[in-house]
Amino acid sequence: MSTPRFGAGIWHFATYLDRYATDGYGVPRSIIEAIDLAGQVKDLSVVDLNWPYFGGEFSDAEIKTALERNKLGAIGITPEIYTRDFVKGAFTNPDAGIRRKAHELVTAACDVVRFHKADYVKLWPGQDGWDYPFQVDYSTQWQRSLDGVGQLASENPDLKFVIEYKPREPRVRMSFGSVARTILGIEKIGLPNIGILLDFGHAIMGGESAADSAQLAIDYGRLFGMDVNDNYRSWDDDLVAGSLHPIELFEFFHVLKKNKWEGVWQLDQFPFREDSVATATHAIDFLKAAAKGLDALDEDALREAQSRHDAIGALKIAQKALFGAMGD
Repeated sequence: MSTPRFGAGIWHFATYLDRYATDGYGVPRSIIEAIDLAGQVKDLSVVDLNWPYFGGEFSDAEIKTALERNKLGAIGITPEIYTRDFVKGAFTNPDAGIRRKAHELVTAACDVVRFHKADYVKLWPGQDGWDYPFQVDYSTQWQRSLDGVGQLASENPDLKFVIEYKPREPRVRMSFGSVARTILGIEKIGLPNIGILLDFGHAIMGGESAADSAQLAIDYGRLFGMDVNDNYRSWDDDLVAGSLHPIELFEFFHVLKKNKWEGVWQLDQFPFREDSVATATHAIDFLKAAAKGLDALDEDALREAQSRHDAIGALKIAQKALFGAMGD
């Protein structure tokens, strides 16, 4: 296959807080500084940008100048509909005024997408969900999720909207919590400009096979984007792609290639304690090896093994291709 384009969430190059290191893992950076770091990663071509821009007051033109200085483009804009204002939900908030605020924030982000000529608006409604039994009326909750996304997509038919589903965190249960539930919702809305951004780590922490989830989204024509990372399955650790589940990630990429899916291979990693440039470079080196391994994969032998449901035969073929490419 041709070498894919590589991208990363700009947050990969920011600094982080948690509930223990409340003073942060490193000196805070502005989005301009993060873009300049991203520009040091040789094979990176695009970034997903948080909006509003973090670390200061910056115009779209200033961000564009920083991107151009680093030979980067914007693949997506992620409006922050998951912050303190939306602790009880964005699209599903019980307060109609907060729901309007979420709508207005995303609507403003649409113009940022147009300015940067990005591929999509990324919706991660992390606060839409619930934590306890009896806390919400499930029918109302689900309908508000669909209405919120559907209204935005219908008002902006020139743009693509991607929903990044996740089983949990920050809510214990999230409204868009699985690939099947998200596809069901998108199909019920029924608009062509809504799709899925499939995060490998979100899929596996939810007990899914990421390859199977990708195939399902492709079969419905809804796989608009993807993120890669890794975790121990119990939590969204956002570790380096390929560090824990390389064969499953390789299978995920194989499904993309088999279906001629040509989107960006994008990093969604959080290097809390590691050098962000070195971490991104290392991850991309693995992704490049995986792409090379796909070219070396004996597709005829794999199809024959799969036709017999020959697990060991198929694994040998996949392992030889991936690990041989990594050895190179």
